[in-house]
Amino acid sequence: MHCHVGRSRQHRVTVRQARIVLILLVAMVGIVRAQGQPREDPGTPDVRSGGGSTRELSADRPDRTDCPFTVEPGHYQIEMDIVNFTFDAPGAGDTRTRVFQIMPLNVKFGLLRNVDLQLVVMPWTRVHTTGVGPGPDAIMEGFGDIIPRIKVNLAGNDSGFFALALLPFVKLPTGSGPPGNSSIEGGVGVPFSFDVPDWDVGFQTTYLIARNGGDDGYHSEITNSVSVGHGFVGPLSIAAEFFASVSTETGSLWEGTTDCWLTYQVNSNLRLDAGVYIGVTEVTDDLHPWLGFTWRW
Repeated sequence: MHCHVGRSRQHRVTVRQARIVLILLVAMVGIVRAQGQPREDPGTPDVRSGGGSTRELSADRPDRTDCPFTVEPGHYQIEMDIVNFTFDAPGAGDTRTRVFQIMPLNVKFGLLRNVDLQLVVMPWTRVHTTGVGPGPDAIMEGFGDIIPRIKVNLAGNDSGFFALALLPFVKLPTGSGPPGNSSIEGGVGVPFSFDVPDWDVGFQTTYLIARNGGDDGYHSEITNSVSVGHGFVGPLSIAAEFFASVSTETGSLWEGTTDCWLTYQVNSNLRLDAGVYIGVTEVTDDLHPWLGFTWRW
């Protein structure tokens, strides 16, 4: 999962924002309670008592398509970009934007057999924009927002041809200022996948409530993505993805990227990855390369 940086907007948290967050948090709790206690599987080690993980390493990175599988209870998992860079060449506005991030990460903890808790953190982001008026370049940097998430697997966590999960999330405006947008936002993702021999095939639809660009209210966004991967040579795999986002905000255009990457499976608990998102529409960032890893313990 990669997070994007919006322009800075300063305002107080409104009652409407608080209601949105409250509804999402209540939904998270309700989903977990509805799942109840997990079934005991006598053939599976109890990882909470020190047993090893029995699931294949699955991550919500490096693509935009999250996976429907959860981290086993008692285990932790870190999914991190060591570094990433975003470049957007001059368009109709005659501006060039470069975004540099160091160590944005998603920390996960397995709570139940079908539930894990997640916290997405963006420690440092720098946005450099050139061509904005006659003055000097605009440079914004600082600590980013945090995004609490909870993943609830509904089917196929340990076996089966089909896997499905719900992934509610809330973005909290904890940033020290720019480049965050000082707004509470949230939504829910629905990742699902099919067990195709020798292939990794995943899909996701996400509904998001986001702040308007004019800072005058909220709008809805819907994103869809499909991701396909295949073993290449030994522990090296190759994958590709198509991502699209549409917004109900007045005057907005759809955004799309084609993404490709390589992963290298070091062992059952560590995977390295590197790749790039490539914008295919005018309003989408042109390039977003990254280098990162997933580590479970």
